[in-house]
Amino acid sequence: MSAHESAYELAQLNIGIIKGPMDSPIMAEFAANLARINALAEASPGFVWRLQTEAGDATAIRPFDNPNQLLNMSVWRDADALRRFVYRSAHADILKRRREWFEPISDAIMVLWWVPRGERPSVAEAITRLKLLRTRGPHAEAFTFRNTFPAPDAPATSEPGGSEDRCPAS
Repeated sequence: MSAHESAYELAQLNIGIIKGPMDSPIMAEFAANLARINALAEASPGFVWRLQTEAGDATAIRPFDNPNQLLNMSVWRDADALRRFVYRSAHADILKRRREWFEPISDAIMVLWWVPRGERPSVAEAITRLKLLRTRGPHAEAFTFRNTFPAPDAPATSEPGGSEDRCPAS
């Protein structure tokens, strides 16, 4: 590992409440784009891993009380790699249409945190991180693109950063 390469990778969780069953007409275009966007993520520089079932996505994983609540979880080399995929790829076009398929949620729907390289976070850990963000706000254990914290092994001069990218869904 070079002097500037971190021993940590960036994990992310985002959630949403779908407006109907995945096989319903209202979700048809979202469902039709899942494989393409997942393949785009996997081919993106800095992509490491994503949560999926044998079906190739995470739509069948429903750990929340609300059976219409979906999650997406992945690990990336760093925040810049994830940010490029989210805001500067074809993913952004799908993100702009989020309101067509997902109910509004007033609280945080995405959380970022650092994991040791090679570690794959559990769904339970990810949900705990989202709860931490919601109760404590952005901090080193649970943060957002707007308030990004450096990896634990970053040089002491590294300070929390942010992103000027605007979410196309807002």
